[in-house]
Amino acid sequence: MSTSRDQILARIRAATAGGGAGRPADGDVDAAYAALPRDYLRAHHDGDIAALFAERAADYRAVVERVPEPGLAAAIARVVAARPGAFVVPAGLPAAWLAEIPGTASLARDEPPLSAAELDALAGVVTGCAVAIAETGTIVLDHGPGAPGQGRRALTLVPDFHLVVVQAAQVAADLADAFARLDPGRPHTLISGPSATSDIELIRVEGVHGPRTLHILLTEP
Repeated sequence: MSTSRDQILARIRAATAGGGAGRPADGDVDAAYAALPRDYLRAHHDGDIAALFAERAADYRAVVERVPEPGLAAAIARVVAARPGAFVVPAGLPAAWLAEIPGTASLARDEPPLSAAELDALAGVVTGCAVAIAETGTIVLDHGPGAPGQGRRALTLVPDFHLVVVQAAQVAADLADAFARLDPGRPHTLISGPSATSDIELIRVEGVHGPRTLHILLTEP
C-alpha cells in the first residue's frame, strides 16, 4: 500500500519526466483529488454552540451580551446612547435595529465614503456579520457587494468602538463549518476580540490596529 509520500513523489516524477512527457491530464488529477477519502470529523461541538461562542469571545476581552431578538433594538440604543459622538452605520443595516435609538444620538452614513480622519473622529460603528465561529470566538465580516450591514473594511478598523450584532443562527461550530458558509471569492475580515498586541515587553496594548472595544450583541429568538 503506497503512502502519501509515495503518491506525492510519483506525481512529481510524472510531472517532471521528459520535460512534461507522461504528465497526467488535468482531468485525471482532478478526479484523483476528488476521490481522496474525507472521512475526518466535520464538527467538534454538538452542544450549545452559541454559548460556546459567547464564552470564547469573552476570553478575548470582548463585551458579550445575549439579548432576545425582541430586545435587540433597545440594546443597540442603550449602547449607542452611552457613548458620546456619532456612530457610522453601513448601508443595508436593518432599520428595525436602529428604531429605538434616541433622537439625541447621531448616526453617520458612509455615503459618500468617509475619510480615515472622519472615521477616526467617530464614536464607533454598528454592523452585522456574515458568520461567527464558536470554537475560536471569531466574527467574520463579508465586505463584498450584496453583504448588507457590514460595510467596507475601513469602517470596522478605524473607529475605536465596534458594536456588532451576531444572530444565533449565524454561529458555526468551527472553522470548517464557517468557511462552508462563505464565498471564498469575496473579501473577509476575521475578528477575534478587540485589536491588541503584546509585542513590546509582553505588555498588552489595545486599539493598535483596530477598535479598542468590541461589543457583541448575540441575539436569538
